[in-house]
Amino acid sequence: MITDRYLVGTRLRLRRAERPDVGGCELKLTQKVPADRPGAVQGLITNTYLSPAEYDLLASLPAAVLSKTRFSVPPLGVDVFDGPLQGLVLAEAEFTRDEEALAFVPPAECLAEVTDDARFTGGRLVGASRQELMTWLAEYGIRPEALQ
Repeated sequence: MITDRYLVGTRLRLRRAERPDVGGCELKLTQKVPADRPGAVQGLITNTYLSPAEYDLLASLPAAVLSKTRFSVPPLGVDVFDGPLQGLVLAEAEFTRDEEALAFVPPAECLAEVTDDARFTGGRLVGASRQELMTWLAEYGIRPEALQ
């Protein structure tokens, strides 16, 4: 279970990732800077792992909140969204080298490739209305009514 708090006016994300299966909780502050080239290449990501007190202090800042459940299906992380984005499922593959990312072929079950579509990043999804999401999905030929 992941709760992301996108801190208003910044490129920072505060994450609480609860792992009921192992009884743990990961708290971190992340900054993601997109790659300056298109395609399945990773930008710069900086993570700072936090104590509960540090997390609580940062969680008091204004933020837009996004919640989801993540499933691990190597090499994919599959996110199932809650709230206004309920019904949206996104899969993300992460690799250690650009060459691996460029060679990756998504499974046949994937309905659309949205890697280069910034609208499907957490920072954009957190502010999207349900209607906006439906419009975006329709552009990929995905029947929005199936998610309602």
